[in-house]
Amino acid sequence: MQPLLEVIVLGAADAAGAVEGGADRLEVVTDMGAGGLTPSVQTVRDLKRACDLPLRVMLRANDGFATSGSELSRLMGAAHQLYAAGADGFVLGFLNPAVEIDVDATLALVEELSGAPWTFHRAIDQTLDDDRAWETVSGLPGLDTVLTAGSPRGVGAGLDELCRRAVDSPVAAKLMMAGGGLAPDHVPWLARAGVRQFHIGAAARPGRSWKAYTDAALIRSWRRLIDDAVASAL
Repeated sequence: MQPLLEVIVLGAADAAGAVEGGADRLEVVTDMGAGGLTPSVQTVRDLKRACDLPLRVMLRANDGFATSGSELSRLMGAAHQLYAAGADGFVLGFLNPAVEIDVDATLALVEELSGAPWTFHRAIDQTLDDDRAWETVSGLPGLDTVLTAGSPRGVGAGLDELCRRAVDSPVAAKLMMAGGGLAPDHVPWLARAGVRQFHIGAAARPGRSWKAYTDAALIRSWRRLIDDAVASAL
């Protein structure tokens, strides 16, 4: 499995830096102050015109990980519109009041994705039983990626958990995309454990500021680091 570098983008102005820097895929969101919410249809159209990288679009309407019936209905409608606008895949996932994977809500939205691949996002890091959560999500239809930091506090706190899970489970290692405070010194450890997908957001921007556009040089440094770490781990 070739290493994958996914970069968060907020709009078409972020496309050039991501492409030049060597990103493989873009996660499209708005409002990072709320942790990343569903972007506009126009944003997806603009990005589709600006680059040919795969666009994985967030389906999330609030800054938590639960959803309601009316909100879920709006997200279903948004999924159809975003797919028509050029989304290649989606990012989603919900928790229930017991802080477990909300399978019913998640599957209800997955059924509206026109068969597009999707990522279960960092809601998985908030569950009370990590092993049960992984067992649940790994069997969901269409899922090809789980974005996780191994801890609600980020990769710095969850690195050991990520490495343990990747070593113990080839299925988890294949699905896992490490992100959420990922730092350069985490990458070699994750690569040796079998992780091949990596996700960066603020780290792709000068000063780690969401007010700055993605920077090709910063992304290129991550590209080289990830490729070298994976090659050394083989």
